[in-house]
Formats: sequence, structure tokens, C-alpha cells
Amino acid sequence: MAIWNQLRQSAQNMQSQLIARKNELKSGAFRDASMAMCALVAAADGTIDPAERQRVAALITTNEVLANFPADDLQRRFNDYLTKLQTDFDFGKVSVLQEIGKVKKKPTEARAVIQIGIVIGGADGNFDKTEQAVVREACFAVGINPEEFDL
Repeated sequence: MAIWNQLRQSAQNMQSQLIARKNELKSGAFRDASMAMCALVAAADGTIDPAERQRVAALITTNEVLANFPADDLQRRFNDYLTKLQTDFDFGKVSVLQEIGKVKKKPTEARAVIQIGIVIGGADGNFDKTEQAVVREACFAVGINPEEFDL
């Protein structure tokens, strides 16, 4: 139970940090990278469970930071990235990581995208090894040391 509490606290802290920077996170690149990250975490194990897809979609539409963007647009982008991952996971992952990498030159946005990945990954109380691994890969895509996030 202590690990769950620690994970929940970490996710809450990251969400608070994201909310504090909400007004800085309005670019199209951030929007796209965030949806790519959500799709990557949802499909981390190579499969996309319908229940997980719905859970992540619900989190996207209720996340205060992502409220800067129309929910239907976010949903469409999330689904487009999931489709790429479903069609060919390895090729799709390369494409999705490239999308995430587009925020590399904006450190605030890059860090926020990684934090969103961690928040999404930990939302079910189990930020598993496959989810951690794809977030770690995303860290490399944006030029952030994964150790900053204990990954």
C-alpha cells in the first residue's frame, strides 16, 4: 500500500505542477505531443485494451491542463495515434516518439509532456514497467534525463 500512496502522491504533485504552468502550455506542438504521449502510455504493452482506452480518453477530457484545447480535437488526435500504434506497434512507436520529440526545444512543454505520461500511467494506481519504459523513451526523445522523474 505504501508504494500506491507514493505513486498517487507523485502523480498529484505532477498534476499540480502542470496546472501551475497551464497558461504556458497552449501550443499545437504541446497538444500533439501530449496526445501522442497518452496514446503511447495506453498502448505501452503493445495492445490497447478497450477499457484502458476509455479510461485514458476520460482522463484527457477532464484534465485541467488539457482544457486549453477542444475535447473532441484531443480525442480525435489521441485516436489517430492509437491507430498508428495498433496498425504496426514498432513503426507507430517511432512515429509517435517523433511527434513527442517536436517539443524538445521548449523545455517547459517537454517536461509537461513527460509529466502527463506519468500522470496517465499512474492513474490506475499501477505505473507498470512497460509504461515506465515508454515514458523513459519519450524522455530521450525530448532530451530529458529519465532519472529526473525516477524512471
